[in-house]
Amino acid sequence: MNHFTYSKANTVDEAVGQIQNKPDAKYLAGGTNLIDLMKYNLTRSGALIDVNHIEGHQAVELRGEDGIRLGAFMTNANTAYHPIIEEWYPLLSRAILAGASAQIRNMATNGGNLLQRTRCYYFYDANTPCNKREPGSGCSAIGGYNRIMAILGTSEHCIAVFPSDMCVALAALDATVNISGPDGDRSLAFTDFHRLPGDTPHLDNNLKKGELITSLDLPLKGFADHHSYLKLRDRNSYAFALVSVATGLELDQGVIKEARIALGGVAHIPWRSKEGEMFLEGKEPSRENFARAADIILAGAKGYPYNSFKIELAKRAIIRNSMMALHPDTQLPGAQPSH
Repeated sequence: MNHFTYSKANTVDEAVGQIQNKPDAKYLAGGTNLIDLMKYNLTRSGALIDVNHIEGHQAVELRGEDGIRLGAFMTNANTAYHPIIEEWYPLLSRAILAGASAQIRNMATNGGNLLQRTRCYYFYDANTPCNKREPGSGCSAIGGYNRIMAILGTSEHCIAVFPSDMCVALAALDATVNISGPDGDRSLAFTDFHRLPGDTPHLDNNLKKGELITSLDLPLKGFADHHSYLKLRDRNSYAFALVSVATGLELDQGVIKEARIALGGVAHIPWRSKEGEMFLEGKEPSRENFARAADIILAGAKGYPYNSFKIELAKRAIIRNSMMALHPDTQLPGAQPSH
């Protein structure tokens, strides 16, 4: 039985102040992952601080040429179906709607989405060694059944993957994470927020103790004209990705002016390769060029006995999704293929 106290915070300063006085406290928003972890006794907290009543962080704010600001306590569902997100950032909307179930999206928040723990079988089994759960105990996945595990950015201490769909799109869109904490406010580029496992796989991100995610900034460029999100999974509903790809392209007179490609289901973080993206600049959007970019993105990929197939699967997914991004209208329900 987990015994804990519950309190509400009405402002960010109040929330940060409360957590400073309760060293084992955690912030509670949607709770869709946190409550699971508590039920499995994978995390314990003597206090939960409810941040859902803090005003000003549950909406989409227009910021002129600086793009938009997403409230961290806004639900995934409200974000995905917001008219501005659907029109300006359809890549983000589609990624969110590919994740979880409608019920979970109605509860889960944008800030909480960034803080998900891995869905590794061994992490959730308290009877097996897991360096993410108990540093220094070992990684059961490396020598065990590792079909869903990482092929990029792994270490001898952990081969778990980060499960979010939303974060794959946020990585491709070059989002910024805004944070408040005991030392004041700061911002992190999205690519600097999550961590590779290295020798500290129990640390998923670069948040400091007591810090709270308050909002996410998206630049004005949303790749609305040429985008696609592809999620490959074992079943078509309510399953985590074996491989997912978020692609955004900007074309100018038939050539690629800018490319963004982010992968999910393959690493401890949403994976981007600047080298692969830069290779595509100034080139025709052809299957051959996307295949070469895929080789660059997957350079250094390492498979394990049960997940080596993910390397080839990821390459094919990058090619397919990049071609799909050329005609995003063909991805809508009932749409006919473009010729």
